[in-house]
Amino acid sequence: MTTQVSGRKMYLAGKWVSCDRTIPVYDPQDHSIIDTVPAATKEDMLQAIEAAKIGAKAAANMPVHERMAIIQKAADYIEERKELFARTISRESSKTIREAYKEVKRCIETLRISSEEARRIQGETISFDQMPGSENRVGYYYRFPIGIIGAITPFNDPLNLVAHKVGPAIASGNAIIVKPATVTPLSSLLLAEAFARAGLPSNVLSVVTGYGNEIGDVLVTHPAVRMISFTGGLEAGEEIIRKAGMKKIGMELGSNSPVIVLEDADLREAVESAVSGAFWAAGQNCLGVQRIYVQERVMDEFQQAFVERTRSYRVGDKQSELTDMGPLITEKEAIRVEHLVNEAIEKGAVLLTGGERNGAFYSPTVLINVPDDCTIAKEEIFGPVVLLYSVPDLDTAIQAANDVNYGLQAGIFTNNIEKAFRAIKQMDVGGIMVNDSSDYRIDSMPFGGVKGSGLGREGIKFAIQEMTEPKVVCFKL
Repeated sequence: MTTQVSGRKMYLAGKWVSCDRTIPVYDPQDHSIIDTVPAATKEDMLQAIEAAKIGAKAAANMPVHERMAIIQKAADYIEERKELFARTISRESSKTIREAYKEVKRCIETLRISSEEARRIQGETISFDQMPGSENRVGYYYRFPIGIIGAITPFNDPLNLVAHKVGPAIASGNAIIVKPATVTPLSSLLLAEAFARAGLPSNVLSVVTGYGNEIGDVLVTHPAVRMISFTGGLEAGEEIIRKAGMKKIGMELGSNSPVIVLEDADLREAVESAVSGAFWAAGQNCLGVQRIYVQERVMDEFQQAFVERTRSYRVGDKQSELTDMGPLITEKEAIRVEHLVNEAIEKGAVLLTGGERNGAFYSPTVLINVPDDCTIAKEEIFGPVVLLYSVPDLDTAIQAANDVNYGLQAGIFTNNIEKAFRAIKQMDVGGIMVNDSSDYRIDSMPFGGVKGSGLGREGIKFAIQEMTEPKVVCFKL
């Protein structure tokens, strides 16, 4: 499908707005311009915040059934136009068309769950008579919306990760301002269109496109913004925390996800799951499999099968249903990954397959014998590169898996329930997938990590907890 470069408008407090300056949106596959979006100014962001003050009051006063109906209508709008949404994701991001269709399906699910969770924002009665002298008191607490939420979203899931902030925010009666990734703003603008068509009141939602260094600080530091929900890298997350001041903070940051494969595992299943988990969206996935610890008795068999499956991965045109993996988001990112791999090889790592760059494309890559002092061993790669390690036992694997400053999710393949539970207890992660790779996720589960992988939890029910506050009510009779 060919998209005409017509110039999209941003969605500012219920109105579609242009700017004097624009930002080109490129297809990373051939660097062709797909479209342009406004380059918002500081004044535009301030206008969005002022409008959101009005929107927050309107959203808080909106009956729950109306919130639910609007979110469901937005989901219906997307479902009726899933081809447009999928093609847009695939063109502006790294995802193949098959991966894009899956993201659209997940976005619809995220919104429908958000609608359902709106009815379950509940409080509890409190037994005040547990305190001597309070026998004549009764009361309860309920949850109320915090007000204005600032959402800063990444390029790797340009639709569903925006929905994971917008859906819960609207469900819980808040106003929200989205600052999408500069390189992938089109999907978030389509999401705004879905909510506009669904009848969302003006001022409740804004999607402000522009450069982070020009408008990001305004959103992060403004005292009227009561929460910042950020998905992105650790360094950027730490900078936001330093600047934000007295706000609630939700941070879904990076990872260096480990998978453990024990000798009793189903190796065929482990290989298939780990390869998919490693190279989904060209490895640009915070849950992507980066390190695999294989028990030494099955290392040779696993390694051979893993490399063979990796070499069969089809890299090429994102719009083809036959393609398994497309390019990275920019050639600059591909060069960064190339440098990380070359550094590891120079320090003694062995390249089993891959290691080739062609523009923004980087071939699926497998390394062994990676020294501990390599950047690639400790930091997030965010590219299609996997490190294989041979380990004598589970305890060694757990110790090595924990030896990084990240802890988002992990995977373990074993048929031994005792060993599975040992890993569950001892691994420093926010989630562990047994007999699945680290990248498994459903949109209703609590999602987030420990250490440098973040603060708080996403997943609709859990995001709503972050986006609301409890208020205590006590009656003295």
